[in-house]
Formats: sequence, structure tokens, C-alpha cells
Amino acid sequence: MKDVEALFAELTEKSHDQPERSDAVRELDGVVQIGKKITEASTEVQIACADETDDAAMEISQLLHLLQVMRAVQDISLEDVSR
Repeated sequence: MKDVEALFAELTEKSHDQPERSDAVRELDGVVQIGKKITEASTEVQIACADETDDAAMEISQLLHLLQVMRAVQDISLEDVSR
């Protein structure tokens, strides 16, 4: 499992290299698209938690991943987030 900074470094590198087959890079198309995915994922987290399903951890993981993608696109460090 990658830690937060390792994932951020990988996403940042992919955003610069733009490999064609990378799902993460496809998500790097723009802030608006990523924002829409974050909104959708947060709704899915809320539903999974409210329904007390086993999917809650997976939904939270997907939301965190999308937030990491947004950090990479915006070049926001973990230090910036921690302030």
C-alpha cells in the first residue's frame, strides 16, 4: 500500500508524462471533471455509510484517491493541506 506522499509523487509524475493508458492521467483532464468525480464519490461515501454497507471503506478509498489526483493537478503539497 502506498502512503499519501508516494501516491502524490506517482500522480504528479503521470501528469507530466501523460501515458496514454493511465486511468489516473485520464482523470487529470481538468479540475472541473475531477471536481465532478469528487462530488459523485462523496455522495457514494455518504450512501454507503448511511446504509452501513461493507462498501464504505472502498468508497472512502476512491474519494481519497480522487482528492490526491486533485492535489496533483493543483500542485498542493501535504504540508499545504496540513496548515
